[in-house]
Amino acid sequence: MLHGKDLVSIRDLEKGDIELILRRAAEMDKALGTGKPIEILKRKIVATLFFEPSTRTKMSFQTAAKRVGAQIINLTSVESSSLKKGETLADTLRMVDGYSDLIVIRHAAEGAARYAAEICQRPVVNAGDGGNQHPTQTLLDLYTITKMKGKLEGLSVYLVGDLKYARTMRSLLYGLAMFGADVTLVAPEGLEMNPGVIKEAKERFGAKVREHSAMELGGADVAYVCRIQKERFADPYEAEKVQKTFRITMDALRGVKDDLAILHPLPKIDEMDPEIDKTKYARYFEQARLGVPVRMAILAEIMGA
Repeated sequence: MLHGKDLVSIRDLEKGDIELILRRAAEMDKALGTGKPIEILKRKIVATLFFEPSTRTKMSFQTAAKRVGAQIINLTSVESSSLKKGETLADTLRMVDGYSDLIVIRHAAEGAARYAAEICQRPVVNAGDGGNQHPTQTLLDLYTITKMKGKLEGLSVYLVGDLKYARTMRSLLYGLAMFGADVTLVAPEGLEMNPGVIKEAKERFGAKVREHSAMELGGADVAYVCRIQKERFADPYEAEKVQKTFRITMDALRGVKDDLAILHPLPKIDEMDPEIDKTKYARYFEQARLGVPVRMAILAEIMGA
């Protein structure tokens, strides 16, 4: 049961919890296709506090809230809030906690969502805390892969790109390992996955994890690509160098499986040839759309609809 609980990390969820959300997301997905209203959270208020830029996560949460009948209060920017005057984050959180039924937060500091959950009485959902965790993106990704491939167990999933700083990849490795997928980590030198994350996935779930730096996708059922997290580099020039040299070209797709699905949390920058958008392998815009039914399911489960 997720009713009234925080969602700070994918580690907060048992396999049964995730399976419940995926089933509920499928129901929401189907219901959206009918065009009928799904106002199961009328009179509920969702607060969206985004202290970092966001397009898909913020808009999909707000769309999801409206689709289930909830109202939204939104912190548009630090500049337009009392934080600009020196108010502490703790006081801002306490204030919003008194106005809403659930808080969705994104913050640049790792651990900010856990901090918010400790302060707030209302449930807190982590929409990304620095390079740490992004659990709702992982739930969206697991749902997307299941919908496209019919299963997770035994699939060959390649995680490609900046595996050191990309919070999406940490959470996703954990989720894939839980469901028995085979994972190959493909990262440029210096941007490999944290060894502790890999060790946990292996020890807790018996995960099959391979690592290499060559851009070879021939064995992949799913290639999940992320951008180089330039904003998290100490040296922006080093980030630009990696951006230019580590990318998926059309040549990299020669010999891939006919039903390969390329996913991406977006935004795309320089990590893929724009021509890939026109191929049958590109499934990331469909993936982004599925963020709405998945986040509808999350809101409904946590607020007990």
